Amino acid sequence: MAKEEETPPAEETSEANERAEASASETQPSAAPEENDSEAEADAEAAVEADPLDDLNAKLEEALAQLEGYRDQALRAEAEMQNVRRRAERDVANAHKFALEKFLGNLVSVVDSLEKAIESAEQADRTGDPIVEGVQLCLKLLLDLLEKENVRVLDPVGEPFDPQYHEAMSMIENPDVEPNSVVLVVQKGYVLNQRLVRPAMVMVAKGESPNIDEEA
Repeated sequence: MAKEEETPPAEETSEANERAEASASETQPSAAPEENDSEAEADAEAAVEADPLDDLNAKLEEALAQLEGYRDQALRAEAEMQNVRRRAERDVANAHKFALEKFLGNLVSVVDSLEKAIESAEQADRTGDPIVEGVQLCLKLLLDLLEKENVRVLDPVGEPFDPQYHEAMSMIENPDVEPNSVVLVVQKGYVLNQRLVRPAMVMVAKGESPNIDEEA
């Protein structure tokens, strides 16, 4: 007579089923890591797509800043060149205008000598002397030449004293003239293109409130 198969207890069957389910769940891959990986890849792709544009914008701003710097340098250089050109033009113009200044400073002594010679001849009553007439002609030609070169003679008898162009030798009392006016010119002055070459040496009438010293 065959032995009847023994049926395992219900508790053992339940434990075996739980172990099988646990083993199956361990071997089955989890869905959560896949989702995390997908999100990370999406973020990486978004970052890759955004980076080139940001880099281009940064380079563009840097290039614009450099361009503005070069523009400022160019403007400064242009302004400096204009200043240099203006200074050079002014220097050249002054060189043309005042090239005779040193020569004129030496020439006026010759004019003084000719005038003194004519004055002495007039005092000696030699006005008709051919030599005196020749000296007078030479003086006239010389003064005409100076006038052509924009040289102005300062002979301010009767004019108000001007410290810019006159140098007072002394002050004298003279009620017949205005105070602080030039009474006598001891030595004439000369001006070249509005630049004083030599001041006029003068004597000035004394006033109640003189603007200059009695002796220079």
